[in-house]
Order: sequence, then C-alpha cells, then structure tokens
Amino acid sequence: MTYDLVTTLRPLLTAEASAEAHATGTEPGDLEQAVWLRLLERLQTEGPPLDPPGWLRRAVRSESRRTRRTTRFERPYDTEPADDGDSGPEQLTLAAARRRALHDAVRRLPGRCPTLMAALLSPRDLTYREIAGELGISQGSLGPERSRCLGCLRRLLTPEVAARGVRG
Repeated sequence: MTYDLVTTLRPLLTAEASAEAHATGTEPGDLEQAVWLRLLERLQTEGPPLDPPGWLRRAVRSESRRTRRTTRFERPYDTEPADDGDSGPEQLTLAAARRRALHDAVRRLPGRCPTLMAALLSPRDLTYREIAGELGISQGSLGPERSRCLGCLRRLLTPEVAARGVRG
C-alpha cells in the first residue's frame, strides 16, 4: 500500500516541489524530503490520506510557507557570540590552542564529516545552501549529517576536555 502510494505520488510531488521551491529560496529536493517525512508521520498516526493528490498539494504549500517563515528570521552572526572585546595574549594563546585541538579532531572524523565540519567552521561563514552545493548533497541532509558528525566530534573531544578529578 505505502509503496504504491509513493510510486503514484512521486511525479506529482516532484512537479509541485519544483514549482514551490524557487519562491521559498530552497532546493526542490529539500522540499520533497520534508513532504515525504510528513507523509510518513501521517501514515503512522492517521493512515493514508483520503485524497492523496490533494493532501500532497496542501502539504507542499504548507512546507513551503514554513520554510519561508523560518528563513525570514535566519541571520548570520556578525561576531562569534562567545567573543569578548578584550583579548590579551593569554586569551589569544588559549583560543589558538582550542582551535588547533578542534581542527585536529575534525581531521580524525570518519567519512565525509571532515569536509562537512571544515565547511561549517570556515571563516567564509557559508550558508547551508552553499555548503550543500560544495559537498554535492541536499540541503535537507545537512542537519542530520551535521548532528551525526557533531556526535562523533563530541566523543573524540570528551577525553581531552573532561574534568580530571576524583568522582563521587
């Protein structure tokens, strides 16, 4: 049943997402991925829609509006939030050591995590769209991939930053 529904709706979703994506400033594939996810959620809770094509059109427009709303409020940082204005030689040295440790850990990450994390840490302050274009992956996949890479990075850095004191 689900396979037939996906097969039937795929061409319509591709056309609808292509038509709506440009107005939202997102990639059609990202919009498609969001609608497929919404369909899976619906199938788990309510079952298949009574009018699948109509439901799909409404879902695409709804996801398109949600994307427009969220991108309207996204702004790049002018400076790093943790930066403070007075940086003495000690703070500069410690910051440089932290950056070196971070970049060393990033290089040890598995798979395509090193390139993704390097793009995220780039001083050029790339947007998700630019990073997705550079890496050749969909913009919607960046969040889950970033989350997985950050988890790996956290596990790599934990021994280096964990408190070395007596517990208990």
